[in-house]
Amino acid sequence: MAEQTADRPQGLTARLAEEEARLLPQRRAYRRHFADAYAAYPSIPAGTLEAIAYVQSRWVHLDPDGNSAMQGHQHMPKAYGIMGLYAGGGAADQISRASAITGMKVQRIKRNPRSNILAAAALLDLELRKDVDRLGLLRGGMILQPTLEDMVPTLKRYAGFSEYSAKNVAQDYARTSFAYDVLLAQDRGVDDRGIRVPEKAVAWERAFTPRQLTTLRAPFVRLQVTEDALETREYRLDPITETLQRKEQDSETPVPQGSIDSDTQGEQGTESLDGPQSLLDTMSTDYGPALWVASPYYHSRSSYSSTTIHTAQGSYAGTINWFQDNPYSVSAHYVIRSSDGQVTQMVRNHHAAHHVGVHNGTTLGIEHEGYVDNSSWYTTAMYNSSAALVRSFCDSYAAIDCANAYDGPAHSDVVVLPSSIDVKGHQHYTSQTHTDPGINWNWSHYYTLLNPGSGGSTTVLDSFDSSEGHFYTSPTYSGSTVGISTQSSATRDCNISHGGSCSLRVLLKDDTGSNSDWRVRLLSGAGSPGANVPLSSNGRVGYWVYAAASGMRAAIGVDDSDGTERSYSKSLPADSWTFVEWNLADSDDWYAWAGGSNGTIDAGNVTLDAVWILRDPDTAYDVNVYIDEVQIQN
Repeated sequence: MAEQTADRPQGLTARLAEEEARLLPQRRAYRRHFADAYAAYPSIPAGTLEAIAYVQSRWVHLDPDGNSAMQGHQHMPKAYGIMGLYAGGGAADQISRASAITGMKVQRIKRNPRSNILAAAALLDLELRKDVDRLGLLRGGMILQPTLEDMVPTLKRYAGFSEYSAKNVAQDYARTSFAYDVLLAQDRGVDDRGIRVPEKAVAWERAFTPRQLTTLRAPFVRLQVTEDALETREYRLDPITETLQRKEQDSETPVPQGSIDSDTQGEQGTESLDGPQSLLDTMSTDYGPALWVASPYYHSRSSYSSTTIHTAQGSYAGTINWFQDNPYSVSAHYVIRSSDGQVTQMVRNHHAAHHVGVHNGTTLGIEHEGYVDNSSWYTTAMYNSSAALVRSFCDSYAAIDCANAYDGPAHSDVVVLPSSIDVKGHQHYTSQTHTDPGINWNWSHYYTLLNPGSGGSTTVLDSFDSSEGHFYTSPTYSGSTVGISTQSSATRDCNISHGGSCSLRVLLKDDTGSNSDWRVRLLSGAGSPGANVPLSSNGRVGYWVYAAASGMRAAIGVDDSDGTERSYSKSLPADSWTFVEWNLADSDDWYAWAGGSNGTIDAGNVTLDAVWILRDPDTAYDVNVYIDEVQIQN
């Protein structure tokens, strides 16, 4: 959930605490079941099953038959169990197939978490065996484990969508998105609210073509490039977002094969998505940040009068696949991914998508990846991305006013709101039976994102009481971090806090192979400006920090119009909470750091890039640093 305690309803905070208490013992049991599955199917790379479960269910056992909130939304195919296995209904019948392979009964695979995990492992192992010869994995009668990068074609076939044809570029795009999400969960790692996906670096340039990487916004920090710069004929590594960017160039310039400039590398042995009709080259003309994947299900609209917020009751890739081809003609204008807020448009704004019945002709619909009864899906990146999209509607269509968005408590059932409210949920319209986005959607927080500056003088961006918020990657995830080992970690800790109940514990371990002083760039929003909240350029940004060692310093980085500016660091006393802050309007607090920056915050809005933790000199001792209440004061 979003980390905005200043406007979080008290009831929502209580529900989050109850949810966490309920899920923790279940998730401990799931980890034992994963171990059993790896023992039964040793060719599956460690962490893959946990990552699939994270992508499909966020480690919640799905029961669409016994949960009325999961039934009927957009006629989406039902997914079962922690692994989100499909049972037909427009998707593949993974459960019946797994039953035939393993001998387990269908109902047991649906209802029993251990059986569900073993069934998914059996299906994945079956697909992996098809790649044994291609990957050269057979040694002395034993099947070796493939690398994560080599798993992409296997994951695409496993995905469980309708019958697979690599020549159907729209369907192949959805499957590619699924494989990317599984690898991304492993690349970042997850250690939050009992969910543990081991962090394992992905060599993205081996898994996908460069063109795919630029579109998927894959984190390219794993190249371990020096001085944050990578320049080739077609691509460069952006030092701010640390993602691969495509250069403008003469289309007739020859490209040497076998280099990073070649779009033939990645996904070896499969058909490339980068052909002439590739969807990955197609961006939305209505909303610049969005990809364009056309749905055939729409009709003419009558007006623009509202925006409808949905929860998809399914995954990002699965929702895109469904809206591109389903027997019910359902669709939405946009789909938003939970992990990083990526947006795919499927119906043009000037057409009416099929998402809210009799109101289709007057509203724009946004589907958010996830399930209504699990708050984990509603990430800061998703909220920020969704709000930016809706703000574009408010700027473009006079009848949609962000100031008239709903700003009240979340609901678990249908509650009809007046037509004067321009931004509201599926559950807030007449003639509806659906209850999304549901009880876990934070309308007050969303309202402040739609209307920046409306939330009061101090806005807490991350309190860590319910999740890691913006800080969901490890301290070594950025290629700019030096001096510490990959064993360092950033995890939510509820044993110590400055305010509220939890903080972010940053455990720093020395890199014994380096003599460098510690320079830790703890990324916010994985380094993507689009995954962070817009901040006023005339405020003060800061956070509380507790350093359990002497000699530590703290700083902060922000992105503005010309790059990333970094603050001058401040010394921290040992073993006490200290509040550090910097004035965004005072150039004496900042210096130029990357991307053409000039040492001045000179944009109308900025976003938080990272918290920096520094130590001179290098030390061999482990150091714990706790971060709490990251905030902006206007």
